[in-house]
Order: sequence, then C-alpha cells, then structure tokens
Amino acid sequence: MTHTYKVNVTRDGRWWMIDIPEIDQLTQARRINEIEDQARSLIAISTDTPLTDIDVDITIEVTGIGDIAKRARDINRRRCEALKATEEAQRETTHYIQQLMRAGITVRDAGTLLDFSPQRISQIVHSEHIDA
Repeated sequence: MTHTYKVNVTRDGRWWMIDIPEIDQLTQARRINEIEDQARSLIAISTDTPLTDIDVDITIEVTGIGDIAKRARDINRRRCEALKATEEAQRETTHYIQQLMRAGITVRDAGTLLDFSPQRISQIVHSEHIDA
C-alpha cells in the first residue's frame, strides 16, 4: 500500500534542504529535479519501505514567492488545458469550414465569419481536402 509523505523544501545557499517531518529526517539536493528522488530514497532507507510504496507531496517554499512547486503545477495545468482548448478549437474550426464549403459559402465569406484571411481558409481547405 502506498503512503504519501509531506516533504518541505527550502533554499539554503546553493542547496535545497529537504525536510520530511513524518520521519524527522533531512537531506539535500543541488537541483530541483533531484528533490523527489532524494526524498523518496531517504524515506525508503529510514522506514525500510520499497520505493514503489512511497509517494511524496512536495512543497518548495521560497521567501517572498511562496510555494514555487504549487505555482509551477498550477501554471503547467493551465498550459495543458489551454493546449487542449486550442486543439479542440482547431478541430471545430476545420469541421465548421467543411460545413461552410459544403453549403457553398465562399472562402472570402468563411474568412470574414471566422476572422481569418481568405488565404488561411484556403490553406485549411487544401490541407484537409475539403471541396471548396
């Protein structure tokens, strides 16, 4: 069964100090990408638990900024959502252009409707093999 440990990280000079309160242990890492492995390894050794049974919830506090790990996760999640929304909008746009072309709407009028240049509509029509 997997157990999640709270990991609190702070900066000390050139090192990231990794505090695991539940086991009352500290370790360190030079770079952020080393924090999770260092924490999980220390927990595994200290508790005699297989790495596969260890999860970590990492908080990286930087004075004046707050939890930079949480903020980065939030930004990455929003970027992922934005990418998905963009991809969906592109699919919808292509489908809509297909409908417009089948209905006999001109490339110029489709461009006006979608706020695209007629050239961009033509590119989409030709890349998707839509009969204009």
